[in-house]
Amino acid sequence: MASFNKVIILGNLTRDIELKAAGSTQVGNFTLATNRKFKTASGEQREEVAFIDCQSWGKTAEVMAQYLSKGSSVLVEGRLKLDQWEDRNGGGKRSKLSVVVESFTFVGGGQQGGQEQQSLGGAGSGPAIDHNDIPFSPRVDWA
Repeated sequence: MASFNKVIILGNLTRDIELKAAGSTQVGNFTLATNRKFKTASGEQREEVAFIDCQSWGKTAEVMAQYLSKGSSVLVEGRLKLDQWEDRNGGGKRSKLSVVVESFTFVGGGQQGGQEQQSLGGAGSGPAIDHNDIPFSPRVDWA
């Protein structure tokens, strides 16, 4: 049976990337906020925000932490990873689905990127992303 595990997400960092040492390599943990605007059947405008936990490793983690900060727009490509564990307090099994970043692309940049970061108040408070108006920069593969 064939399988395929690929995720592409465009969003904004909800906080600065947290770098930690994992042996001799670095691991970067961060959360991306993505939003979707839609109309309900009654014609009411709604917005839905999703917060996605992500993890980058090695040189990718170091470069992302160096050049991206809270509010930065980034496109990540990676794979889904499911972590499962037993709750320490006897609460049963726990699980968490996250994205392991394999490559990323800087989105925006220059003065526009800086202004965009300043206008973003909290996580998910930025404007809806119109994927047709985004100036993509070249893809960065650091692995």
